[in-house]
Amino acid sequence: MHEMSIAMAVVGQVEEAALAGGASAVTSVRLQVGELAGVVPDALAFCFELACAGTLLEGAELVTEPVAARAHCGSCSDDWAVGMPPRLLCPGCGLATDVELRSGRELQIVGVRWEDGPADALSRTVPPTCEPISEER
Repeated sequence: MHEMSIAMAVVGQVEEAALAGGASAVTSVRLQVGELAGVVPDALAFCFELACAGTLLEGAELVTEPVAARAHCGSCSDDWAVGMPPRLLCPGCGLATDVELRSGRELQIVGVRWEDGPADALSRTVPPTCEPISEER
């Protein structure tokens, strides 16, 4: 199950940022998960909870935001929902030669909430990142 390696990568990246920011605990992590990313959100949530054990993220909530797969046809300028299994043949003109997948492969951290260290107990939000999650660890 590759969801465990994804969960561990997310925990590692968030913990590194939280420690650098002086956090005492992470309370939530928001991820965008594309329809075509090959990730099962329930399996990822289960693995995330296990990966958080013993880290600053222990007890943190994982919020996944689904991203629908959409494509665009350069020949006729039609846009459509790709669906699952992916339908990359343009419903407007019937061609598949100039089709661009515009969304649906996302797997990225878009937000993190944490509690600052003992000197400042306020909650802080990290702005979204555009870097994809690396599965290599």
